[in-house]
Amino acid sequence: MPIATVNPANGETLRTYEAMDGEELERRLLLAEATFRTYRTSPFADRARLMNQAARLLDEDQQDIARTMTTEMGKPLKQARAEAAKCARAMRWYAERAEELLADEEPAAADVKDSGASRALVRYRPLGPVLAVMPWNFPLWQVIRFAAPALMAGNVGLLKHASNVPQTALYLEDLFHRAGFPEGCFQTLLVGSGAVDEILRDERVKAATLTGSEPAGRAVASTAGEMVKKTVLELGGSDPYVVMPSADIDRAARVAVTARVQNNGQSCIAAKRFIVHTDVYDAFAERFVAGMAALRVGDPLAEDTDVGPLATEQGRADLEELVVDARRGGATVLCGGERPDGPGWYYPPTVLAGITRDLRIHREEAFGPVATLYRAADVDEAVLIANDSPFGLSSNVWTRDEAEVDRFVRDLEAGGVFVNGMTASHPGLPFGGVKRSGYGRELSGHGIREFCNITTVWHGA
Repeated sequence: MPIATVNPANGETLRTYEAMDGEELERRLLLAEATFRTYRTSPFADRARLMNQAARLLDEDQQDIARTMTTEMGKPLKQARAEAAKCARAMRWYAERAEELLADEEPAAADVKDSGASRALVRYRPLGPVLAVMPWNFPLWQVIRFAAPALMAGNVGLLKHASNVPQTALYLEDLFHRAGFPEGCFQTLLVGSGAVDEILRDERVKAATLTGSEPAGRAVASTAGEMVKKTVLELGGSDPYVVMPSADIDRAARVAVTARVQNNGQSCIAAKRFIVHTDVYDAFAERFVAGMAALRVGDPLAEDTDVGPLATEQGRADLEELVVDARRGGATVLCGGERPDGPGWYYPPTVLAGITRDLRIHREEAFGPVATLYRAADVDEAVLIANDSPFGLSSNVWTRDEAEVDRFVRDLEAGGVFVNGMTASHPGLPFGGVKRSGYGRELSGHGIREFCNITTVWHGA
C-alpha cells in the first residue's frame, strides 16, 4: 500500500509521501537511542509539564486534526472531534498519575526478612525506544494510548502508522515537538509494513506494541520472540452483545445500534454478534433493525451523518464478501446488505439473522456496519454462542439478574465484560483481550507498567 491520503468518501488521492530511506531511518534510530539516555532520568514533574502542554495544543488543534482524520479514513467529523478530546483527557490523566503509578513498592515486611534482606523494594524503570505499529481506525487514540504512558514512564516512541493516515501520523510527531519534548522522544517513521521486521530486529529497539490484524500481530510476535523482546498485541475482536429477558429492551436495542456502527463499524471493540434470549428476541430485533435502518449514511464531514464510508476499498470488498457468503449459506438480510452505487467506499448498516457455525461471518471479524443476530434458549446457550469465536477482546451483557451477571463475568472468554452498557476504553481501566485478540494490556496502571523493567532492589542485612 502506498503511503498516501486517499479520501474514502470519493476515492480521490490527495497527497502521497515517499518512504524514508535507510539513511534517514538510521538517523532516527540513533536519535531515539541518544535521547533515551538522558530523557529516562528526567523528573516526573518535567514529563508531566510537557504532556499537559501537548494536551493543551491538541485541544486547540481539535477541529483541524478532526478534519484530517475524517478526510484520511472516513469517520464522521463529530466522532473525530470526540476522539481528539478523548486523547487530550488521557494525556492529562497520565500526566497527573504516572508518578504514583510507578512509585517504588515495598514487599511485605515478612517477605523482606525471610529473603535475608535488611530492606527491599520494587522499582519501575523504562526500557528504551519502543516501536508502535498502529492502525488507521482510531488514528489518534490508538497512538496516544501508547504514547502517553510510554513517554510518562521515561521511554521514547517510534511510530509506524498505517500507510493511509500519513498526515495524522506526522501531526503526532509535530504535536510532541511543539509541546517541548526533547527531539527524538517521539518520532514518526514513514515506512511501509515491509520495514517493520528490520526495525524490530534492531538492538536499539527494546520492545513493540501493535494494534491491528491477526496476521500483522503474528508477524510482530514471531520476530519479537526470536529477538526476545517484549510485545503487547491488541488484535481483532468479534464481541458478543448478550440480551436477557430482564434487560431494558428499549435501551439495549438503542445502545446496540451505537455499539455496532461506532466509527463506521470499524472498531475492534464494536459489538458484532448480538445474542438474544428467545423470550425477547423478536422485540429486540424489531427495535434494533429499525434503528440500524434509520441511520443516515453520507458525507463524513457533514454534521448530521451517522455512518461514513469504510476506510479502504479493499475493506469494503472484504465486508461485502462476508455478507454474500452468509446469504449463500441461508442467512436472512433484515436490512441493508447491498453496496450502493456512486463514488466512495460506502456500505449500509446491515443486520443478518439465521447465522450458522459454517458461515465465514460466524468465525471472522466483520469490520464494518454489519451485525449478526443469534437466538439463545437460556444462559447456557448464550455463553456457548458468545465463546464460540477465535476472538476474546470484550463483551456486553444486558441483564438485571445478579446471578446471571456473575455467570457471565465468570464464564465469558474476553478481556472485558460490560454490564448494561457498551464497551468503551478509558485511561483508568485496563484494555486488552485473550485468545486471538492478543495479549498484554493498555491503559491504567497495568498499561504503563507493560514497558517498564520491573526491578527488584535487595539490600543485605
